[in-house]
Amino acid sequence: MNRLWIALLFTVLGSNILWAQFKNKEAERLEASVKVFQEIMDTPDSAIPNDLLDRCECISIVPSMKKGGFIFGGRYGKGLVSCRKGDGKGPWGPPAMITVEGGSFGLQIGGAAVDVVMLFMDKDGVSSLLKDKFTLGADATAAAGPVGRDATAGTDVLMKAKILSYSRSRGAFAGLELKGAVVKQDRDGNRTLYGKEVAAKDLVIDGKEPIPRDAEPLIQILTKYAPVRQKKPL
Repeated sequence: MNRLWIALLFTVLGSNILWAQFKNKEAERLEASVKVFQEIMDTPDSAIPNDLLDRCECISIVPSMKKGGFIFGGRYGKGLVSCRKGDGKGPWGPPAMITVEGGSFGLQIGGAAVDVVMLFMDKDGVSSLLKDKFTLGADATAAAGPVGRDATAGTDVLMKAKILSYSRSRGAFAGLELKGAVVKQDRDGNRTLYGKEVAAKDLVIDGKEPIPRDAEPLIQILTKYAPVRQKKPL
């Protein structure tokens, strides 16, 4: 009987340790995303334009997307997306965890790792996030976003794009055309962050869940650079 209790004790302790490790990974993802966004916005000449931040519905950040060792090469990364509540007019809502994999990333982001930022510019782009997965360039129109704090979205291509994407590699930040990249819901990441199963709609559309403590710095920095939406979506 004593051995049974000891075995159960070690099982519980092991489960708690494993849960803490998963929890730390999601906290690290959130922390890395905040750092990436802050560093990008700290360089006005190559930052995301204020005009776009004032219009966008959601912001996605994928820090340190890795280059895979597949036969044909590939990319894989874990990130997050936060959307404005109140039909796009309110404050930033609770983040949803996502993964991004595959796709053509262009020569400008060669290297072992790259940071990716995506702006979802209208309701159609946001609705893509409700799917289990969607492909950029096929299920949702994507285009390379302009850079520079004072730049504007004036071209016809940008006006039609559902999603504007950017990359940063080795300190260089530029627009990125993410053709063929697959964006998926990270259900395990959401379960770890919120401690339960959470539907994507409750996060990106309704914003029902309270902001987790680990996500508070993310919401603060998004609010700093993109408070309540001040302009209509493109």
